[in-house]
Amino acid sequence: MSTLIVQLDMEEFCEVADLPAAYVMEIVEHGILDPHGSAPRDWRFTDYELAVAKRAAKLRRDLELEWEGVALALELLDEVRELRTENQMLKQRLGRLLVD
Repeated sequence: MSTLIVQLDMEEFCEVADLPAAYVMEIVEHGILDPHGSAPRDWRFTDYELAVAKRAAKLRRDLELEWEGVALALELLDEVRELRTENQMLKQRLGRLLVD
């Protein structure tokens, strides 16, 4: 079974994400995205980065945050997701212990 990895160049990424190139450059500058390549004309983005960019743009628009705030919000949301996953796993383990 093979895994398909989608890679978009800057122009394709901007079109699919519905974001201007200037926004994408700002997102990269603030560490929200980490494209492959050394310069914007060489950047390649994955489908994961596309989802992150869309989420970042929505946070910026809906909450009227600066990019620094968006980066922090995304980091905190990821941490909450990880903690919820860990909490669920621990609850399952505890449930098995209590049944025995």
